[in-house]
Amino acid sequence: MTIVVAYADTPPGHAALRAAAREAVLRSEDVVAVPATAGLEPTTASLLAVIEGAEGLDASGVSLEVRTSDLHDPADAVIQVAQQVEASLICLGLRRRSPVGKLLMGSTAQRVLLDATCPVLAVKP
Repeated sequence: MTIVVAYADTPPGHAALRAAAREAVLRSEDVVAVPATAGLEPTTASLLAVIEGAEGLDASGVSLEVRTSDLHDPADAVIQVAQQVEASLICLGLRRRSPVGKLLMGSTAQRVLLDATCPVLAVKP
């Protein structure tokens, strides 16, 4: 099985990546990172630098992979990749938003939570 993480180069994105890595080690599953912001093209090395104690991933046999999607919407991309790899879990980071901000802008996290076909772990930084 696989854990999919919606990754952004932000404190919530870093928290999601670390949570996904911890869960992957506990479950002996692989991690697939999906960029959750436009134009972000992380490398496996840059993701490993974010994860504290990345050596634990190597020692446990857990692999880390980056997958991109041709979809422009980050929520759709995360859900699509999760379905393709038959993910057992999706990890994503949450940021604080004001009530007005929630009304004016759609939330990627909210869409993933509502549309995912597997459990979702939402973490704060």
